[in-house]
Amino acid sequence: MHKGKKISLILPTYNERDSIKKVILDFESLNIIDEIIVINNNASAGTSEEVAQTNAIEIIETKQGYGSAIRRGFKEATGDLIVVCEPDDTFQAIDVFKLLVYIEDVSIVYGSRTSKQFIWEGANMGWFLKWGNWATAKIIVLLFNTNSLTDVGCTYRIITKDALEKLDGQFTVNSNFFGPEMMILGFRNKISSVQIPINYKARVGISSVTGNLSKAFVLGVKMNILIVAMKFKMEKNIIKVMERL
Repeated sequence: MHKGKKISLILPTYNERDSIKKVILDFESLNIIDEIIVINNNASAGTSEEVAQTNAIEIIETKQGYGSAIRRGFKEATGDLIVVCEPDDTFQAIDVFKLLVYIEDVSIVYGSRTSKQFIWEGANMGWFLKWGNWATAKIIVLLFNTNSLTDVGCTYRIITKDALEKLDGQFTVNSNFFGPEMMILGFRNKISSVQIPINYKARVGISSVTGNLSKAFVLGVKMNILIVAMKFKMEKNIIKVMERL
């Protein structure tokens, strides 16, 4: 609990077998998380066995895609505050306290991995990923006249239950470009938010997306197409096409 509010944590997993147990235990050790929900999105063999050694709840979501996993997690979460994080050990569990400070003033808090002082040695945040995320975030700021954003791809974030209920039924992205859709839907619905710097460490294992420069480039292109499409409210058909690619 945090100041009388129940906290749910969503951990979507696909290729995090070697790190997921540690991440769960790190969050459990904080003694403020009331429920940890692991969304098994066709995860690597052995992942369920790792989760079973913790107090986390495992939910199977067979529809592939980061967006599918998060959307399922949102449906399952029962907390007043819902935290989303990656179980690849790139983030620090203790940084949730930073998110909790700001969630007292706004309804969504997004993490940012682009502040140099918070990027750890070995983290997968080279110039292309860092400045690509920064530039795409600035396109959102420009097109939607938002508060300051510096990272469109950071998956460590927190949202209140009330804000999530306002967005219920509006999510359409099932793939890895779910992050910017959530951001823009929040701005469209006039939900207050802020983005803050968080620690970003070296990943355990190799990412199925950012571990490959060409895949990361394609994802960046898709994110930018989505942002422009949402500006002109043309995203419905475009998202369907991009998710087939």
